[in-house]
Amino acid sequence: MMNKKPKVALLVGGTSPERQVSKMSGKGVLGALNILQYPTKIIDPAYGLNQPNLEEDFFSEKEYGEVSIRNCIDAINSNLLDDVDVVFSTLHGKWAEDGTIQSLLELRGLKYTGSKVLASALAMDKEMSKVIFRQAGVYTADWFSVTEKTLDKNVVEKEIRRLIDFPCIIKPNDQGSTVGLTFVKDESEVTDAIKLALQFSTKALVEKYIPGSELTVAILVNKALPVLEIVPKSGLYDYEHKYTSGMSDYIVPAKIPDDVAKLAQHQALTAFHALNCEGYGRVDFRMNNQNELYCLEVNTLPGMTPLSLVPKAARAVGISFEELVNTIIKQVL
Repeated sequence: MMNKKPKVALLVGGTSPERQVSKMSGKGVLGALNILQYPTKIIDPAYGLNQPNLEEDFFSEKEYGEVSIRNCIDAINSNLLDDVDVVFSTLHGKWAEDGTIQSLLELRGLKYTGSKVLASALAMDKEMSKVIFRQAGVYTADWFSVTEKTLDKNVVEKEIRRLIDFPCIIKPNDQGSTVGLTFVKDESEVTDAIKLALQFSTKALVEKYIPGSELTVAILVNKALPVLEIVPKSGLYDYEHKYTSGMSDYIVPAKIPDDVAKLAQHQALTAFHALNCEGYGRVDFRMNNQNELYCLEVNTLPGMTPLSLVPKAARAVGISFEELVNTIIKQVL
């Protein structure tokens, strides 16, 4: 009995716009859990008490039943989780990695992967993250925010010209996977970009665009893994490039100067700890043509799909996908 493996509840799906991505992450982690021989129960909290009977129904693009936020409360508060030792969450985005699900799991007294409630909320709130980054000495691009109440086209355009100039990035303040993000080239695109961002959040972030390279640093148990460079085949590293095989190239370790790589790892750990994150995560950067780094955000529940960046970085130092999953679980326990 002493060697009995803990039972894992694998959370997949959820109610955010990243629901389908979460299913891909969940399927990847389930494969690792099966190889590691962890007894596993799959739960899609968005289905509430009406959980699928067949494994494939959890990962199908076709919905098994009604999906709602209220269902998430019912699922976490039910006996579905009575017999589990640890919750492995592969949920992504709003209501998933913003502290919402984490707070419900805390109220149940359950151990779970990823960061705790406050760290999750801070990391998901991009503006609050950037404020804390600057306080901690982590470089981040200039920005300002807009809400429906403060959305005045002329005022916003003047602020862009005064603070950050064109082109710029406009995105929701609390979404992931570049959902609702627009690369804005000039004044004619500002209003539509803000309206799109506000479809996914109550606040839009208007951020200075940093031309150059896309870098990311995975964090695993307080250690920074090698810097990974993402090279989209065309344009920005957007939703399509992230989740379509062959749309981007990945270089790990990144072909950047050693001192820049070490700085990126140091800045990543600083940002991660400044938000009080724990376990594992991923810190994204832009690097300009002068090799200056600008932190974009910290991801507290990064993707675990075959195309995901944390598994790629882990493989670069000899950590298999199964070892990665096992390390995440052991760190929680």
